[in-house]
Amino acid sequence: MRAVCVIGLGLIGGSVLRAARAAGRPAWGATASAEDAAAAGAGGYLVESTVDDALARAAAEDAIVVLAVPLPALAGVLGRVAKLAPDCLLTDVVSVKAPVVAEIGRRLPGARYAGGHPMAGAAASGWVAGSAGLFDRASWVVTLQPDTDLATWRVVAELALDCGARVVPTTAEEHDAAVARVSHLPHVLAAVLAATGAEGGPLALALAAGSFGDGTRVAGSRPELVLAMCEGNRDELLAALDDALGRLGVARGALASTGSLGATVRGGSDGRGALVRVKRGPRGRTKVGLAEPAAAERLIELGRRGGWIVGFDGDLALAELPEIPA
Repeated sequence: MRAVCVIGLGLIGGSVLRAARAAGRPAWGATASAEDAAAAGAGGYLVESTVDDALARAAAEDAIVVLAVPLPALAGVLGRVAKLAPDCLLTDVVSVKAPVVAEIGRRLPGARYAGGHPMAGAAASGWVAGSAGLFDRASWVVTLQPDTDLATWRVVAELALDCGARVVPTTAEEHDAAVARVSHLPHVLAAVLAATGAEGGPLALALAAGSFGDGTRVAGSRPELVLAMCEGNRDELLAALDDALGRLGVARGALASTGSLGATVRGGSDGRGALVRVKRGPRGRTKVGLAEPAAAERLIELGRRGGWIVGFDGDLALAELPEIPA
């Protein structure tokens, strides 16, 4: 099995290192955090003294290099990759994709790269918050661009599958538009909800129960990580915020004029139902031949329809699609 080198050992990177080793892959990492390095080493994981040492080993062993650093730190790490491991197959777990594609194009043109984003996490951060099972049955995006080599894409997809995830193929641009609505917008709304609730004072907070706790959970994330994620996807997040603000405006107008929130509440119920159908409803099986001339387009369309890859059989990608009533 191909070795894995993880740069950055926080919640996601640390969980990738654990899951890769649990799958039987040789795996090591490096991090700028002395605390995360010490915790990983104490847990019996191989942590190189420096990022340069980890990348030099990756080059020697032809490992997959997984970039698990926040977006603001990416350029510096890519500079080290370009110097020490430019021929290694490269992926990342950054929560926004188009800026990563652009940065790699500037610093490592021609790199064997397929972007990644596991849709799993927690409000807590750092090595101690991670686990080998974090990605079990999670959606893990592996991006396809017009110039993505399908052999490279498959290697990254197989790593995600080995980590327990289900692979969702899509483009960087479509990924960023989607996560603006289902990941980045929720962080902004959680921040607003938490601040609004706190303005109610101790009584309001003492009365806060499940709905408030669920709605504000991600507001407990490290602010610098949330800022890097949301501000890195500015344009798509602005579009999602405009949509949400429009819906809030309609709700306020209806409540003020008619006293009814029926349309808003029913729309939300329908949206929740759509989520349940796509994520938990019945699924049909299909296959995509990776040697087909239109394989990349078929994979992207699969992701667009809510499908995911669950395995490979020779040159076939084995996939599942939600059975959504017309």
